[in-house]
Amino acid sequence: MLCEIPKGTTGRPSKSLTLAQAEAVLKAAESANLYAYVVLSLLIGARTEELRALTWSHVDLEGKPDAAPPVPPSIMVWRSVRAGGDTKTQKSRRTLALPRRCVEALLRHRNRQTIAKEQAGESWQENGLVFASKHGTELDAANVRRALRVILKRTDLNPDEWTPRELRHSFVSLLSDSGVALENISRLVGHKETVVTEKVYRKQLRPVLLEGAEAMNLIFPGEARKAQSLTWSPGRSKRPLPSMGNGL
Repeated sequence: MLCEIPKGTTGRPSKSLTLAQAEAVLKAAESANLYAYVVLSLLIGARTEELRALTWSHVDLEGKPDAAPPVPPSIMVWRSVRAGGDTKTQKSRRTLALPRRCVEALLRHRNRQTIAKEQAGESWQENGLVFASKHGTELDAANVRRALRVILKRTDLNPDEWTPRELRHSFVSLLSDSGVALENISRLVGHKETVVTEKVYRKQLRPVLLEGAEAMNLIFPGEARKAQSLTWSPGRSKRPLPSMGNGL
């Protein structure tokens, strides 16, 4: 009421990597210091502010395979670089099982970090961070953006057209394209409800719901499907099938 609020600019539309592009990015990142960061972003969909605050105390690379039931390797996404260290929402605080590729990447990353500590010597500041600078301090958003651009230059993608958050969008897109239910995707990315997932990631979610059509194709197969089911058997007279029209 006391002032005119500027409208601001429209945000850049989000996009996601295809499976082939995601594989190319993972391949290009293998020799990079933030390889594990890229792997976790793509394979568990963690936010960039969550990964930058991740500590080794919240990573379990072994699990409990002998427990009943077995406990897989996991990551506790309980912190972020936001004020106070809280995650974006209460629902964002979650523990996720780690895919094998994530475990392998983190093991390699931990070995690299051990070498980096030795090289840094007394200049290393121990903060227990999984992803840290060469002196052990917290990475900022610009550090991650620059590192991702270097990786993308090794692919056919334009580095200026992609940001770290779109690795998370790609996680949603790849899961949706694989048929994972929206409810499960919503829990994995730490959303309070599916409405948030649909609103934020509407371009990454599969636009066509297939389950109903697939079920009804089995219940009411239609004339074309019936014609296909008329296969020949030794006891059946060998006369041509009747034409169904329209080339069927």
